[in-house]
Amino acid sequence: MPADETLNARMREALAAHVGISEKRMMGGLCFFLNGNMLCGARRHQDGVGRFMFRVGKVNESAALKDHTARAVIHGTRKLGGFVRVDEPDCDDKALLRWLHLCLEHAAALRKKD
Repeated sequence: MPADETLNARMREALAAHVGISEKRMMGGLCFFLNGNMLCGARRHQDGVGRFMFRVGKVNESAALKDHTARAVIHGTRKLGGFVRVDEPDCDDKALLRWLHLCLEHAAALRKKD
């Protein structure tokens, strides 16, 4: 389940104006961080579908899951609280910016990590 440079490029472009963004390969793809706190990630799955993962926070999770394009994130056998995933076809540029706004808002409220 390799990282997908097309998806990663979309994330990079959408996050380019923000200070404190870093990247790290993990969870089978590439994850993006704000001041050391995970924001989001992207990868292409074995079924060929590109998926974005957004860390919206546990407080925002139930509201985020009301969006018909969002699904809970299951990693292995475990549900990751505070995370949602959206398939690439359901995430145009406008939707990507909306999801990233939630992620940035959540991460900005967290303590900076080294």
